[in-house]
Amino acid sequence: MKANLAILLSAALCAAPAFASHTHRVTGAHASIRLHASASRHAAAAKPVHRLHGQQAIDSDRVTQIQQALVREHYLSTEPNGQWDTTTEAAMQKFQADQGWQTKLMPDSRALKKLGLGPDYSNAINAKTGTFADPPPVSTIPQQQAAGFLQGSGVH
Repeated sequence: MKANLAILLSAALCAAPAFASHTHRVTGAHASIRLHASASRHAAAAKPVHRLHGQQAIDSDRVTQIQQALVREHYLSTEPNGQWDTTTEAAMQKFQADQGWQTKLMPDSRALKKLGLGPDYSNAINAKTGTFADPPPVSTIPQQQAAGFLQGSGVH
């Protein structure tokens, strides 16, 4: 019984590659059509698609704001025109270099903040009513709570 099983298993293992390697040959006019379709499909798959992401240009209103700030800081002597031209770019590079910041990418967020053009939070939910008051003095915190903070901090 074991011998029969071993022979059957050997025959199956030897025959499996013969059945697995099936080659289909196409001849005549169909061969060139199929070859061309296959080559173009592979060429299209290999060609990467380049998509641009993020902001590609600065809005002209924002450029005008930047130019006005650069004029105010005496880095730009021309009238603001809303065009990110070489004069504006050179002025921004000079401003950033004077601050010790990078000059290759334009414009740097730190430079915009320094020019007074940072984010505007005036329409934020708590912008008008929010306060940044100092925390209450330690003497007003209940003793048990203060002891818990002290114990939690690990400082004795």
